[in-house]
Amino acid sequence: MNNFYKIQKKAIEEWQALKNSSEPVIYVGMGSCGLASGAGEVWNSVRRTIKKNNLKAQVLKVGCIGPCYLEPFFDIQKPGLPRMSFNNVDVSKSRKLISEYIIGGETKLKPLGHLGENKEEFEGVKSFWEQPMLKNQERIVLRNCGIIDPENINHYIARGGFKGLLKSFDIGPEGVIEEIKTSGLRGRGGAGFPTYKKWQFCRNAKGSPKYLICNADEGDPGAFMNRSLMEGDPYVLLEGMLIAAYAIGTNHGYIYIRAEYPLAIERLKIAIQKMFNLGLIGKNILNTGFNFNIKIKEGAGAFVCGEETALIASIEGQRGMPRSRPPFPAVSGLNGNPTNINNVETLGTIPNILREGGKWYSGFGTEKSKGTKTFALVGKVRRTGLIEVPMGTTLREIIFDIGGGTLKPFKAVQTGGPSGGCLSEEFLDLPVDYESLADAGSIMGSGGLIVMDQGTCMVDVAKYFLNFTSQESCGKCTPCRIGTHKMVEILDKITKGEAEMRDIEILEGLTSTVKNGSLCGLGQTAPNPVLTTLKYFKDEYLAHVEEKRCPAAVCRDLVEYRVIKEKCTGCQRCVSVCPTGAITGPRSEPHNLDPEKCIKCRACYEICRFDAIAGDAIVIV
Repeated sequence: MNNFYKIQKKAIEEWQALKNSSEPVIYVGMGSCGLASGAGEVWNSVRRTIKKNNLKAQVLKVGCIGPCYLEPFFDIQKPGLPRMSFNNVDVSKSRKLISEYIIGGETKLKPLGHLGENKEEFEGVKSFWEQPMLKNQERIVLRNCGIIDPENINHYIARGGFKGLLKSFDIGPEGVIEEIKTSGLRGRGGAGFPTYKKWQFCRNAKGSPKYLICNADEGDPGAFMNRSLMEGDPYVLLEGMLIAAYAIGTNHGYIYIRAEYPLAIERLKIAIQKMFNLGLIGKNILNTGFNFNIKIKEGAGAFVCGEETALIASIEGQRGMPRSRPPFPAVSGLNGNPTNINNVETLGTIPNILREGGKWYSGFGTEKSKGTKTFALVGKVRRTGLIEVPMGTTLREIIFDIGGGTLKPFKAVQTGGPSGGCLSEEFLDLPVDYESLADAGSIMGSGGLIVMDQGTCMVDVAKYFLNFTSQESCGKCTPCRIGTHKMVEILDKITKGEAEMRDIEILEGLTSTVKNGSLCGLGQTAPNPVLTTLKYFKDEYLAHVEEKRCPAAVCRDLVEYRVIKEKCTGCQRCVSVCPTGAITGPRSEPHNLDPEKCIKCRACYEICRFDAIAGDAIVIV
């Protein structure tokens, strides 16, 4: 291990040199959210601008720091000053920052905050971490995301990387499992099974070789927690896998990741190679006699392969279909051998627990749900992005304090992705933990939170999620294959105004059949969106069936749009988004909407700031 301490010393020196650089250092947010917002163009422009002006400056990539709605982020650290973070930076703004702030010394462009050592205000600039979206968070697994260059292993090492692994070698496999037990960590993939028990089962199971699999097949619509962690800090996942492998007694590791995550795959491959070069992966790791290798298996994107046994089948080269349990993978998994499967966030949390101690980690969260949880906060909320909060934080705190609430009145939040439930306003003070969500009829899932306002039709939402799970069903068991399809058919009838009250009764019966008769978690949880919307938003179903009316003016067959002349200011925002030219009228005068040309895309309704677009119910005869 002495060789590692030399590596660590060199890494710390490099990190300190970067922080105390005599040259400007520029950090560009190059996660998927940043790239989607134009960070790639900013990156190329910055490098060209620096070369053109013969500037001596370093330009580094970082991952997603959290507030995706403010991407691309563009941080500048000038000599002797803290790192200043600027948001929503395009090519033009980046050039201006270089010319004014780096070359000229001052800029009128105000930074969002500084990323200095403390959270105190610096010359009129508040700490970045005091932003409304960030100040109530507790960053443990995300501590390096947006801070370090994810392709530079020295940055990770300098910030405490691999200390957890070293401690593991000191206390031994049983000591590691005991530390995880003390922490109270439960699986972050959604089921919430105690992590230490899973490890202990696999360690005690007979059979060789044993396997460790990281489930990175994040398939929930609107979820990007695992992807962002792998893009922003791949080393924490890999260190977590090393610790887990050492604890259960395996030399073979797989990362099962969907091929739709090319950036995460690229950064994982870079990280694995750099760890191999330093003797942190491979044979005789740090001269301890411990061997461990990791293979990346790219999945085709089937949602069902997020289920353990279907995932294993896919790695084995078979069609991704679940099998009945027992035996559980810990006893008979990959190639019929003992296999431990954890998701990305679970494994990414492990190094922090070993570094700081299980007792420290158990100080966060609730009595039964310890620690923190990452969430993808999306939908109709003002501040969208990646967050990490202690377990037990209420939905109200997440949606309103961190997310800034909704523009239109709040209606519901979907937790747990397509397999979760839609919870109404009465649940806003519900603490987010495994038991509380289950009691309300939803699930934790991997961490997707989709916020909806009064402009959302809950029947349409249920149809959307059921359609997704129906299409993603592997078709192995009849209740899931046929039941979800029939449920979608009924929901489609309801949204078209063609349903009768008997259809709702049939729908309710199908939810029970699919839930109780399906083989795996996909089918067992698929009815949740229907169950919860029927339970908490029954009035919307009745309006569709009895009155042939969509209260939210969403269902195309039940609505016709028109301009409310008294409210229309003639701002022409609706004109600019109408794809068919159905809305016309001169600026500053009330507009007209031609129902013959209107395709009911709803774009005008969504963009109008004055509620001047109305959705009227169509009477179905």
